[in-house]
Amino acid sequence: MAVKLRLKRLGSKRNPFYRIVAADSRAPRDGRSIEQIGTYNPKHVNAPEVIIDEELALKWLKNGAKPTDTVHNILSREGILKKFDDEK
Repeated sequence: MAVKLRLKRLGSKRNPFYRIVAADSRAPRDGRSIEQIGTYNPKHVNAPEVIIDEELALKWLKNGAKPTDTVHNILSREGILKKFDDEK
């Protein structure tokens, strides 16, 4: 089973809110996920709000999960990918 770290869209029309999840790559975008890693709110008051459980993200990266482009950018902005590369 190929696992991806990706965004799962929630929220109402014109008010998106995303969960960062580990999901099977064949599952639909808003379908079943394996585990929730964090949240991403692009419509936060001042700047986009990102909350990530760092231990879970590193665990999934070590187990071979591939992040999508957007999640890759979020993880690198938060410094998690740097920690992952340092642990290699």
